[in-house]
Amino acid sequence: MIRGLYTGAAGMLSQTYRMDVVANNLANVDKTGYKKDITIFKNFPEMLLRRTNDDGVVKFPLGSYDKMPYVGKIGTGVEVNEVYTDHAQGGLKQTENQFDLAIEGNGFFTIQTDKGDRYTRNGSFFLNNDSFLVTKDGFNVMGENGPIKVQKNNFLVSEKGEIQANQDLSNRPVVSNQENGWQNAGIVDTLKIVQFRELRELKKEGNSFYRETDYSGPPVTPNVMPKIRQGFLENSNANIVQEMVEMIEVQRAYEANSKSVTSHDMALSKLINEMAKA
Repeated sequence: MIRGLYTGAAGMLSQTYRMDVVANNLANVDKTGYKKDITIFKNFPEMLLRRTNDDGVVKFPLGSYDKMPYVGKIGTGVEVNEVYTDHAQGGLKQTENQFDLAIEGNGFFTIQTDKGDRYTRNGSFFLNNDSFLVTKDGFNVMGENGPIKVQKNNFLVSEKGEIQANQDLSNRPVVSNQENGWQNAGIVDTLKIVQFRELRELKKEGNSFYRETDYSGPPVTPNVMPKIRQGFLENSNANIVQEMVEMIEVQRAYEANSKSVTSHDMALSKLINEMAKA
């Protein structure tokens, strides 16, 4: 009885944690570059069942047999093993904004924050008052030579992440889109794109940022550079329909465990009352 109660309670706690993860995925389903989380469970050890009214071993001339044989197994519940981030590629949407960048393949943009370098797939960038390329929170986007400084309408990014500018217009405070013919375009910097040895060991830190850990290993330069798409953003890889279906599954599993706890509680109360009468 008590073992069954423990199993149901563990199931309810696990489903509650799973619901929090699914709800967070749904809340970020429209967030640029968001990677969904998946809850992974593991079982507690199973327990063997045997008849308690029989005991001992019966011996006879040709051998013996057990009077208390095993009759089956019972699960003892589950626990949350880890919350795994699925880094699968999200779909790309075209924005035609020259400051929107998307990575097609494995890699992260490097962002300089007040806590050190952080890494993101969210390529929705802006130009600040000092002409530096920044995130919406004002953190610098890093190139191989440091923070990236560009001019509006004088800024092209190749598929290799090379940042090109028309040198003839580089000294002008304002460049119109019509006057830039790119006759004298040159590479001024390259986006600092990095990869990690163990993606699943990266830790989310809010604002679409990831930080390295001892288990993820340090950031490294890709052997094969992923493609950079200017004028595109990467959608979240969380699917709203799949997340809603999983939310319904979690709710039903929670209700089933709740009913199991209630049934075991009623049976235990009945047993106690019968023992009291005896």
